[in-house]
Amino acid sequence: MTNQSSRNKSNITKIAITAMLTAVAVVLQYIEMPVPLVPSFLKLDFSDIPELIGAFVISPIYGVIICLIKNIIHLPFGSSVGVGEFANFLMGAVFAFTAGIIYKYKKTKKVAFIACISGALAMSVLSVVINYFIVYPAYAQLWAGGDMNVIIGMYKAILPASDDLIKSLIIFNLPFTFVKGMIDAIITMLIYKPLSNMFVKMNNSINAKSKK
Repeated sequence: MTNQSSRNKSNITKIAITAMLTAVAVVLQYIEMPVPLVPSFLKLDFSDIPELIGAFVISPIYGVIICLIKNIIHLPFGSSVGVGEFANFLMGAVFAFTAGIIYKYKKTKKVAFIACISGALAMSVLSVVINYFIVYPAYAQLWAGGDMNVIIGMYKAILPASDDLIKSLIIFNLPFTFVKGMIDAIITMLIYKPLSNMFVKMNNSINAKSKK
């Protein structure tokens, strides 16, 4: 078997896995759950799990690719004129890439968990920056006539001390995003091994068929 042939088979496997994980991510993005004690527009979904698995199984860049394709597919069906999808891409990409790049250098359960914590932390900090400078100003223009107090009021209704945007984001969005990332990480840790074995069998099957 030549090196070129081996690379081609590896690429076929990567494309097949990426397509499968992207399809799952697209479906999961539509399954949202409200969370108590946070504003109603903050909803929990699990669409970052396939991106994290892709970053672990293939490479960090494939986690980013899955996140990008997922949001491009969702774009025509969103209600935020692309703002929500853009923010989702940035945060999901940072989560998957950060975790993936750490796990890449030492593939153990301990490192995987450290990688997931690091990715969740990076995503939660980025959520504050993105929401403060991009998402909420855009949402205020789209749905509140440019009045940011309408959005802040939704936070104040839960906690009166949340009387400005940055305070609201730090009190609510930062921990919400971190917990969301950790839930995704725990689920990924539970299902990663059987999925990894399945992908290995898929790769072996592709190699076997190519020899016939």
